[in-house]
Amino acid sequence: MSHPTTSITVLNLQIPTPSGNSPIFPVMLSDVDGVTLVDTGMIGQFAELQSALEQEGVQLSDVKRVIITHQDIDHIGNVGALLDAIPDLEIWAHADEIPYLTGEKPLIKFTPERRALLPAPVLALADQLLLQLPEVNISRTLADGDILPLQGGTQVIHTPGHTPGHICLYFGEQQFLLAADELRVVDDELVGPAPQATPDMPEALRSLKKLTDLKLNKVLCYHGGEYMNDPAQRIATLAESAE
Repeated sequence: MSHPTTSITVLNLQIPTPSGNSPIFPVMLSDVDGVTLVDTGMIGQFAELQSALEQEGVQLSDVKRVIITHQDIDHIGNVGALLDAIPDLEIWAHADEIPYLTGEKPLIKFTPERRALLPAPVLALADQLLLQLPEVNISRTLADGDILPLQGGTQVIHTPGHTPGHICLYFGEQQFLLAADELRVVDDELVGPAPQATPDMPEALRSLKKLTDLKLNKVLCYHGGEYMNDPAQRIATLAESAE
């Protein structure tokens, strides 16, 4: 059952690319004790993120915590700006991502080649974020199987491969899987993670098996959006072909 004080809202942010805008989908969870953001958008999108929240009637001061699904810069891009705006903001992340999120290890995919693709203003903001990472204090370390006190019970599913500590979130009451980058929607079809952005593709494909026993009405992918065409069957097919 859905509680009147809880809701899941999908936010739509646009990343400009040479071939046009590319949408990404952070999520806002509203619970009795405040708002949780799942991922924060791309570097340079803070104003757009703030505007998307305000369109839903939410002020920055309502945001209590951020759950980071993984370290990629289009997911952690506004962590620094959010921390500046909300000093007591909680950051939750899987143990295997924490060394990267706190600057102890370099972000796996933010290579010189990737840096070269960013426009100068975005690169400047990226470097500013990297300088801020050592100040990031992780309030809660997440582990596979954790049930978080959000949305009537939210399950953490550790799905390594795309990054070591990549997680999906499963909202059991809503039969809704937040897949982050473990799955994508491409041309209206649910597919696995992007090979060019997934350093350990075999591991990422093995991780799909952890999603095969979920009761599902809907999957949300950070890239591609919602998929509702018998998602459980489609995930089972993808996991089988990964063997």
